[in-house]
Amino acid sequence: MDIAIIDYGAGNIQSIRFALERLGYHAELTSDAERIRSADRVIFPGVGEAGSAMAKLVQSGLDKVVPELRQPVLGICLGMQLMCRYSEEGDTRGLGIFEVDVKRFPRGLKVPQIGWNSIHHLRGPLFEGIPEATYIYLVHSFYAPVSPDSIARSDYGFEYSAALGRDNFLGVQFHPEKSGADGARMLRNFIEMPT
Repeated sequence: MDIAIIDYGAGNIQSIRFALERLGYHAELTSDAERIRSADRVIFPGVGEAGSAMAKLVQSGLDKVVPELRQPVLGICLGMQLMCRYSEEGDTRGLGIFEVDVKRFPRGLKVPQIGWNSIHHLRGPLFEGIPEATYIYLVHSFYAPVSPDSIARSDYGFEYSAALGRDNFLGVQFHPEKSGADGARMLRNFIEMPT
């Protein structure tokens, strides 16, 4: 299985690579457009601030590459948020893969939300074998509201999208690589997903 991790200078790269290696997979970190297009699976990670991360994508031309990918693509944390239409963080226009606008958690909630939280309303092959109310690990100050693209939800004062899915694109707000055995199962589900 040929797995590419998109390198655009904004990612939790090593923890994802190690998680995949524990599952028996090798992933290549690359910013080469042709290499990304030819991979069987693509992981789009992200940690940091949306505006600067999007600027790096634009600078490298990857903002045009990612939305055109036809193989399964998994956005993680900021990667998922950048796949949305817009983010309030940095007043950032996203890739528009998911028809949803990312918002900042409202006043009164401690941000960032850090730690373990449960997910529910799970649907789709990413969550095969994952029970409702499974706990996953999150670190974020912005969220994607519940929308028709929601394939998992979580609660932090209100319900929001813990994962999004549309066509060959998937995104998770949480960090599967830091979410124990269930997170590892989700990564395996993604890699082994039928196309």
